[in-house]
Amino acid sequence: MPESRASHLLAVLALAAIAFVWAGGFPATKYCIQAGLSVGAILSIRFAIGTAGLGLMVVLLKVPFQRRAVLDGLWLGLVLTTLFWLQTDGLRFTTTSKSGFITGLYVIFTPIVALLVGDRLRPAHSLGALVALTGLILLVREPGAAWGGWTRGDSETLVAAVLCGFHIVMTAHFSRRSSGWVLAFVQVAVTGAISLAITLALPAPYGFHGAGPALAQGGTWVALAFMGILATTLAFYVQSTFQARLGATESAVIFSSEPVWTAALAVSGWIPGIRDQLSPIQLMGGGLILAATFVAELGPRLVRRSRVIDPEDAIG
Repeated sequence: MPESRASHLLAVLALAAIAFVWAGGFPATKYCIQAGLSVGAILSIRFAIGTAGLGLMVVLLKVPFQRRAVLDGLWLGLVLTTLFWLQTDGLRFTTTSKSGFITGLYVIFTPIVALLVGDRLRPAHSLGALVALTGLILLVREPGAAWGGWTRGDSETLVAAVLCGFHIVMTAHFSRRSSGWVLAFVQVAVTGAISLAITLALPAPYGFHGAGPALAQGGTWVALAFMGILATTLAFYVQSTFQARLGATESAVIFSSEPVWTAALAVSGWIPGIRDQLSPIQLMGGGLILAATFVAELGPRLVRRSRVIDPEDAIG
């Protein structure tokens, strides 16, 4: 396999793995909320762990810090802080699987943002985004419920999804000129610092007030460690490094498998206290989202192969 194709395949697999890890972050966050932790406490601890992990790697690898990379990481951190506060607070008012589905709408917001900054879209990626959007509509809609089942949490999560689109496009551009380690460390550190400052300023019952009983539970720390080490330290480094090899929209379509994995974890019952129910229509929507990833990745290859003229046909 040529080096360029191998590099592209590795990037696709890396981002697909991160989509699965991020999917686990939804039920882990919901678990912490149900245990009694506030939004600020969850984000402060999660990103403190992530900052420590990335900081350790940066020191061990002696990663140099350049001014442009730090500024790029700062901008990413500001966007990341806003979207995570909206997404996490939204989980207080909506289900785990629904939060994952609505967040997945960034698959359609990303190409819109990419167009605004002058990126070129491949037809297969655009088609994949539309297929994923159709799947997400089937997954989110609740027939018979008021406003289709739409809640305050859904609105917060929708805004977070728009910001996810901006974050993906910004990462795609910044990662081509800045170190992935620096981008990951700075944005995670910025998010952790801002979250801690906000949380310390919040009055009771918000902030760290009443967090003691929740933090005394072993399951809470398992969830926080998962979010801090895997879903933050590892995930943001992988995204900041490997997304440079892919387009913003292509990355978004790969990430669109995240809500499907989120739903699978939410309905599995593996996580104590979390057991969502999905209708056949919603399951169909999940299948469409997975199909969108294959459309974006395999579509261009199938088209190229179909254009190759068979030698025997050419002789005839």
